[in-house]
Amino acid sequence: MKFLFIKKISLKVLRYSGIFSLIFISALVLYFVSALIFSSISVEKEKNQPDQIPVYISTNGMHTDLIVPVKTEKIDWSQKIKYSQTAGKDSLQNFIAFGWGDREFFLNVPDWDHIKFSIALKAVSGLNTTAMHTTYLKQVEEDEDCVKIMISEKQYAQLVNYIQKYFNQDKNGNFINIVTSNAYGSTDAFYEAHGVYNLFFTCNTWTNSALKESGLKACLWTPFQQGIFNQYKKSL
Repeated sequence: MKFLFIKKISLKVLRYSGIFSLIFISALVLYFVSALIFSSISVEKEKNQPDQIPVYISTNGMHTDLIVPVKTEKIDWSQKIKYSQTAGKDSLQNFIAFGWGDREFFLNVPDWDHIKFSIALKAVSGLNTTAMHTTYLKQVEEDEDCVKIMISEKQYAQLVNYIQKYFNQDKNGNFINIVTSNAYGSTDAFYEAHGVYNLFFTCNTWTNSALKESGLKACLWTPFQQGIFNQYKKSL
């Protein structure tokens, strides 16, 4: 009798495990199929906009950054992102890169070879806070991982507003620097950010949304960098 009871319990566990596995795999397939479909649908850029300011979209293969000039008539980013808050404190910089994402991932994963499953799982679950990663650059080189686009002053103003609204600010309007020894280089820094990182709003979704809100060519939706770069490869 006891053996039969245990056997019934085991069969139920196996059955429910199978159902759960099927649901999980189906959801995963649906997610990737949706990403493929929606990332192939283009949101076209605003027409009749002059080419006035160069901006760049760059990727390390997984994560995208927006790169803009340090100083324009619209904004001097060095007044917000202090050179003194970088390890090198080098003020001879011409561009600055912005990348939004999961705070713990930024600070505790130095490169893609050191990804921990626990950190990745928490990141996509939306349980962590977020951060903005900034990097000063002397120059930007175009290649297959870095696309240059010329935009109007109006579009750049919209892009600046989008980027700024994701920074947490203190009562004086200053961006809140995250003091850490885990900076990637001598010209980068991290800041407290707004927003929730999850499966449906990733670092690449953030970049894609920035392009859309600025009246620039973008995907309808994408969690991956390939969707963004495919849009711009089509237009090259």
